[in-house]
Amino acid sequence: MLTVLRGNPEANTQTGVREEAVGLPESSHGQHEKSQHHMHMPGFNHNGHKITKGIHPDGESGRGGVHPWHFVRICFRSSSHLSLVVNVLWPFVPAAIAIHFARPGLHLWIFILNYVAMVPTANLVGFAGQELARKLPKVLGLILETFLGGIVEIVLFMVLLHNSVNNSLIPVIRSAILGSILANLLLCLGFCFFAGGLRRNEQEFDEVISEVGNGQLLMAGFGLLIPSAFYASLRGSIEDAILEANVLHISRTTSVILLIAFLIYVWFQMHTHHGLYAASLEKDEERDADRHLDLAKDKLTFTECVVALLIALTCVSLHAVFLVEEIEYVVNEHGVSDAFMGLILVPLVEKAAEHLTAVDEAWDNQMNFALAHCMGATIQTALFNSSLVVIVGWGLNKSMDLNFEIFNIVVLIMAIIVVGNFLRDQKSNYLEGALCILIYIIIAIASWYYPNPTPGTTNTAEDGGIASNGTIP
Repeated sequence: MLTVLRGNPEANTQTGVREEAVGLPESSHGQHEKSQHHMHMPGFNHNGHKITKGIHPDGESGRGGVHPWHFVRICFRSSSHLSLVVNVLWPFVPAAIAIHFARPGLHLWIFILNYVAMVPTANLVGFAGQELARKLPKVLGLILETFLGGIVEIVLFMVLLHNSVNNSLIPVIRSAILGSILANLLLCLGFCFFAGGLRRNEQEFDEVISEVGNGQLLMAGFGLLIPSAFYASLRGSIEDAILEANVLHISRTTSVILLIAFLIYVWFQMHTHHGLYAASLEKDEERDADRHLDLAKDKLTFTECVVALLIALTCVSLHAVFLVEEIEYVVNEHGVSDAFMGLILVPLVEKAAEHLTAVDEAWDNQMNFALAHCMGATIQTALFNSSLVVIVGWGLNKSMDLNFEIFNIVVLIMAIIVVGNFLRDQKSNYLEGALCILIYIIIAIASWYYPNPTPGTTNTAEDGGIASNGTIP
C-alpha cells in the first residue's frame, strides 16, 4: 500500500507537478503506471506542500501569514551566493539614516553611506520580487520581477526630478537614463556572457528573446536620438527660445509614443506570443542542474513578499532622498562630473539586484532567463522609465526633455549595435562578455573626464547657448 508521495523536480511544468510513487512493490510496468495514475495528487507540489489556489507550484511555501524567524532567515539567505554576500552590507542602512540626521554637515560621508546602503535594500526589492514572481505564471512573473527590479531606478529618477531646482539635476537624470541602459546592456550582459562562458565553451539562447529585445532597443535608440539630432541640426538657425520649446514638445510627444511601444511589447509577451516565451523559459529550467536544490529551498509566503517589498521600498526611498540631496555637493566640491555621476555611479547602485540575479542565472546555464532580465530591464528603462520621468516632469512644469549630449547618444547607439551583433547568432562565450565589459570601462573613463555644462546653459549648449533656468509650459 502506498503511504508516501515524492515530488519529482525533473517533471515540474508550468501547469503542475507530476508525483512519483515511493515504496511500490515490484510489479509489471503496466501495474506500476496504473498505481501511479490512481495515486496522482495534483494538489501538492514537489515539496509536499498543498498548493494554494492561484499560486504556481514552484512558489508554494506551505505556510501562510508572516513568520518573523522564517522571514528574516529566508530574506538573508537570498536567492544566490552573490546576493548573500550583498546582505552583509545591511549595517550600512541604519548607519546611513543616523548620520543624515546626526551629522548633516558631513556631506561626503552621507553620500557614501547612503550609496552603499542602497545596494542591500535594492537587493531585497529584487529578492522579494523574485519570490513573488515564483507564485505567478512564468512569463507574467518574469515581467513583474523585471519591473520590481527597476522600481529603484524609478524612485531615484522621481527624487532627482523633485529636487531639481532651476533644472540643476536634469543633466544627471538624462545621464542616468542612458547610464542605466549601458549598465544593463554592456556591464550586466557582459558579466553574464563571461560568467557562463567560464563553465562552458558556448551558451545558447532563443531567438524570440534576443531578436525581439534587440528590435525594441533599436526603436528606443531611434526615439531617444531624435530630440538630440533635431536640436543639433537647427542650433543657430532659429531663435534659442523657440528651439528649446520645440525640443521639449518633441521630447514629450516621443515619450508618449515610447510608452505606447512598451505597452505593446508587454502585450506581445503576455498574450499573443506568451507560448513562445514560456517554452524558452521552461527549456532553461530543464538545463539548470541545480534546479532541484532551488525548488527545495524554503520560500516566502505571499504576505511576507508584500511585507519585504514595503520594507525595502521604504528604505530605498529614504536612501534615495538622502543620496540625491548630496549629489550637487559631490559634483561641485569634489570634481565628479555630471556625466560620470549619471552614466556610472547612479546606475550601478540602482541596478545592483538585477545584475546579481542575471549573472547567477547565466552561471547556472539559464541564458534565456539571464538575457530576459538584461534585455527586459534595458527596454523598461529606455521605453518606460525615460518616458515616465519626462511625462511626470511635464506635470510638474519642469523642462525635462530627451535632449542628450552628443557624446551620450553616440555611446548609446554604438552599444546597441555592438550588443546586437553579439546576439545575432544566438550564442555567447566569455570573449564576448569580456569585450562588453571592456567597452563599458572605456565609456566610464571617458565620462570621468567629460566636463559639466556651463552654468545657465543646456546640456548641449555652448557659449551663447540656450538658457535653461526657467520652465516652459
